[in-house]
Amino acid sequence: MDRAVRPRPVPPLRARHPQLRPVHLVRDPLPRPHGGAVVTPSRIVIGLGSPDRGDDAVGPEVARRVAALHLPGVMLVEHEDPTGLIDLWDTVDLAVVVDAVRSGSAAGSLLVVEAGADAGPLADQAWARTGRGGTHAFGLAAAVELARALNRLPRRLVLVGVEATAFEHGTALGAPVVAALDAVVATVVGLVGTATPPTASPQVEGVCRVPG
Repeated sequence: MDRAVRPRPVPPLRARHPQLRPVHLVRDPLPRPHGGAVVTPSRIVIGLGSPDRGDDAVGPEVARRVAALHLPGVMLVEHEDPTGLIDLWDTVDLAVVVDAVRSGSAAGSLLVVEAGADAGPLADQAWARTGRGGTHAFGLAAAVELARALNRLPRRLVLVGVEATAFEHGTALGAPVVAALDAVVATVVGLVGTATPPTASPQVEGVCRVPG
């Protein structure tokens, strides 16, 4: 008598270790009929942060809201820490990273920093303004400057920081950060709208499914 075959377990998308989690990714990613070209994304929005640590969830929340707009040629990714950012932005023209920061400003304030290849190295004071001793800013600074040294920065890299105050596990976004979400999303949409339009490519571009 044949033994029953048990289905293989499906790994969870929301792992508790710092790996990428897909949001919604490239609009119209499949090949056009009759061998037509596909759209290759030239822009990426990365929501940096942990979704269950209070204001630290602002990056992922903004990424989800931008994904819901279905912007063509824009990739949306959630990421819990700066590990692996270089591989994400290495092939795009514009990368926008949204993260919670602690710089002493009023909660919900926005800080926009240009850090791409065209901008040149950032001064220590600029990194200090992001609260590098607070959330992910120190690792983000290290990733940016390592990418610069390796010549793997996108032409334009924009860091959008949202001033945060609460990072307790199991808590939701605080009211000041929630009130700032519309402004953050509008800022991100304005940024990705100023990049080079997506280019046509004969290669098949599948939907990005990053294991979690």
